[in-house]
Amino acid sequence: MSPTPSIEIPENELVERFVRSAGPGGQNVNKVATAVELRFDVANSPSLPEPVRERLLARRDRRLTGDGVLVISAQRFRTQDRNREDARERLHAFVEASLQAPKKRVATRPTRASKERRLDAKRGRSTIKKGRTARDWD
Repeated sequence: MSPTPSIEIPENELVERFVRSAGPGGQNVNKVATAVELRFDVANSPSLPEPVRERLLARRDRRLTGDGVLVISAQRFRTQDRNREDARERLHAFVEASLQAPKKRVATRPTRASKERRLDAKRGRSTIKKGRTARDWD
């Protein structure tokens, strides 16, 4: 399987389990195991470059287990083949998202004019609030 042109994930690293789909669907749902649970061990995969593996494991994703195994459940479609394809497409998107390293943030400072505008707004709010206080009307 090839999620990207540069990363090749062999079939033996993917574990598929077929289970019955949840939800509506009549008798077919009760008889046929069309839902697919695809497991990919991100933490121990030899086919992933180290920087990509680190970015994948650093993501806060509920599909990643504590051991670094990605679990994708696919049950959108009525056929097992289409659900398998869907699970693999989602694995492809997951790996693809971590191929590019995020850009470093360049620290910037506020301009003098923006500081002035902020302080003027604060003074204005302060004046408005002071005008709301109870006065002695004797």
